[in-house]
Amino acid sequence: MPNLKSSQSTHYDAIVIGSGQGGTPLSQALAAAGMRTALIEREHVGGTCINEGCTPTKTMVASGRVAYLARRAADYGVQVGTPRVDMLRVRKRKRDIVHLFRDGSQRRIEKAANLDLIFGLAQFISPTSIAVRNKKGQDSVLTADRFFINAGCRPAVPQIMGLKDVPFLNSTTIMELNVVPEHLLVLGGGYIGLEFGQLFRRLGSKVTIVQSANSLLTREDADVASAVTEILKEDGIHVLLGARAEKAARHASRVHLKIRVDGKVRSLEGSHLLVATGRVPNSDMLNLSAARIATDNYGFIHVNDKLETSAKNIYALGDIKGGPAFTHISYDDFRIIRTNLIEKGNASTMGRLVPYTVFIDPQLGRVGITETEAHLQNRAIRVAKMPMNYVARALEIDETRGFMKVIVDVNTSQILGAAVLGIEGGEIMSQIQLAMMGNLPYTVLQNAVFAHPTLSEALNNLFNHFV
Repeated sequence: MPNLKSSQSTHYDAIVIGSGQGGTPLSQALAAAGMRTALIEREHVGGTCINEGCTPTKTMVASGRVAYLARRAADYGVQVGTPRVDMLRVRKRKRDIVHLFRDGSQRRIEKAANLDLIFGLAQFISPTSIAVRNKKGQDSVLTADRFFINAGCRPAVPQIMGLKDVPFLNSTTIMELNVVPEHLLVLGGGYIGLEFGQLFRRLGSKVTIVQSANSLLTREDADVASAVTEILKEDGIHVLLGARAEKAARHASRVHLKIRVDGKVRSLEGSHLLVATGRVPNSDMLNLSAARIATDNYGFIHVNDKLETSAKNIYALGDIKGGPAFTHISYDDFRIIRTNLIEKGNASTMGRLVPYTVFIDPQLGRVGITETEAHLQNRAIRVAKMPMNYVARALEIDETRGFMKVIVDVNTSQILGAAVLGIEGGEIMSQIQLAMMGNLPYTVLQNAVFAHPTLSEALNNLFNHFV
């Protein structure tokens, strides 16, 4: 902790730690409600989403899709030359969009009345005070009536022998490459590993994914995970399941991995290594014990359904509290706090739907419970499942990989969950989510009049395919 003997404190009605997708709108809402508010940011306004997550990755994924379509041009009767990828231009486009979003957000914060944007590392001194160290190493003390922690997570580093001596990449640094890797080794078969693996395969890399579990996307149903695996293999990605990395080393300019598969040791060699084995909370930077804020064994902050921590008048929102680590969940956390504290309502995290999309291509859109979860809950269900090659629009645009799958309650005919692995799967999933939010029986979608020919129109036919 810094030496604060001579420091004078500044008092605020509210202090928000972290300018992510929950913290930024919350600070603005608190300030607009008349509270003197400080927003503390360690590095860049916008949090993970704008700087290292959604915005830059999906920008680069778009470049990968253009390269993919260029190589498929002949399938549509269009003759083009062999596509060349300019990685510097791909990176510049990504950086430009990140700066556009980040700078716009920062300007809005700086213009807001009653709101101070302070750059520095925040650490609790007590339940009512924090120390903030700026980039010059200078410390200041701030006190507040309420604190809101939106400090996020960072890439995890697994315990693998020799890894610390290898110049490996994570989900942030891989987007700063100025060349396309010759052979990218990817540790981890979750969302991050798959999105980057397919992206760099489309940009021209040879890609090998090493997954310790026996399937990719371990939270999905087996048929979904299997279909995703086959799609990646079809794209030329080498997928190793049940493969545990035991040792990493660097020889000259090459990365070497020793892995164990089916009890046998294998060696892999690549030009680059991406470690995508999860994320850890930034709670270890905050000195939470000084405020008596409880965490779990992984460092995620305990909260109740109102997002209150174990310390009075201290809240946590976004990834740092554990649970689904999605931007839209962080933003909904903000709405819950705004509703309860500013609008005097009674909002809760209980029962909220958690939609998400994995931005591989085709996308995997997911909402509600899986078939596996339904069986574990002893639900009486029916499952409707239809391949995308039954969808007229998908055939017309020659994007027929994947399938649509919906879990329906036998007694109420309401939709419990859905997985849409297909072109614009996230958008189709959102249509199903609306029906779930309105407690509509599946027959409403089955009999709805959708514009023809659209992807959404497939919802008419989907429910004719109960299995």
